[in-house]
Amino acid sequence: MPDCLRHETLDAVWPVQAILDLFALPFTDLLLQAQTVHRQHHPANAVQQSSLLSIKTGACPEDCAYCPQSSRYATAVEAAPLMPLPQVLAAAKQAQAAGAQRFCMGAAWRSPTEKQLDGVIEHVQAVKSLGLETCVTLGMLKPGQAERLKAAGLDYYNHNLDTAPEYYGEIIRTRTYDDRLQTLQRVRDAGLKVCCGGIVGLGESREIRAGLIAALASLAPYPESVPINQLVKVPGTPLADTPDLDPLEFVRTIAVTRIVMPKTVVRLSAGRESMHDSTQALCFMAGANSIFHGEALLTTANPKAEADARLFQRLGLVAMPAPARPPLN
Repeated sequence: MPDCLRHETLDAVWPVQAILDLFALPFTDLLLQAQTVHRQHHPANAVQQSSLLSIKTGACPEDCAYCPQSSRYATAVEAAPLMPLPQVLAAAKQAQAAGAQRFCMGAAWRSPTEKQLDGVIEHVQAVKSLGLETCVTLGMLKPGQAERLKAAGLDYYNHNLDTAPEYYGEIIRTRTYDDRLQTLQRVRDAGLKVCCGGIVGLGESREIRAGLIAALASLAPYPESVPINQLVKVPGTPLADTPDLDPLEFVRTIAVTRIVMPKTVVRLSAGRESMHDSTQALCFMAGANSIFHGEALLTTANPKAEADARLFQRLGLVAMPAPARPPLN
């Protein structure tokens, strides 16, 4: 078993059946337990805000069944090369002015070359100089690449497991689960923080959702940031006609994630644009304490900052204080 799947001795071991037992709790009991756990480890009404920018879009050779950036599917996404630095910096400054504490950059690659990584490192260094936390998602990393990103000042690397190991082959065939675990191990070994979550609403069963949470919780240590994405159904992708997930089942997924990984920051990610405000409110009650804000997430829509500000005001939520920056040498 890879090192990153060994259970951490200080954290509970969560078999799939134990997670299913949480899912099966009466809804209000589950939310009460999740909120109780949340308040033991996090400020009660504070939400961390991140912004996500696609810095290289489309033409990805992978076959992820949910992704409009795959070159294998006929979607409305147009391929674009690595975004010039001034354009990235302008987007980062705009996000910071709107309240973002972390700026995340995504590039649709299977695995970056060293030359491609050079360009990303330039972006990371420039965004970091603004005082923002930095995160990138670039696909699979080769030996030494995580160390280069760490040296550039990167804070987080995002690499999602997407779904449970036993369902993975139904969604992706061009890379294996072990490929993902290997990149996560390289990220950990380099001393970077891990952002790793998954997607629900892929047509999976509750048991598969429990298996995803179990896999995330068994990473040693479990991720500092866990984005829970609801499938955004894009015409042209194989999952475009997948039935909708019950909103209350999505809330249950947030609550179980919070209980199983009490210290992590649980992020409402893709799919928020289609959620009713009441669903989002229940997610915050269930322990979600991070969102992406801005008008787009890579290539899909996201609630506008003004709508989020209004929702925060109605719910009495505040921005999570930014982490203290280490002193300059």
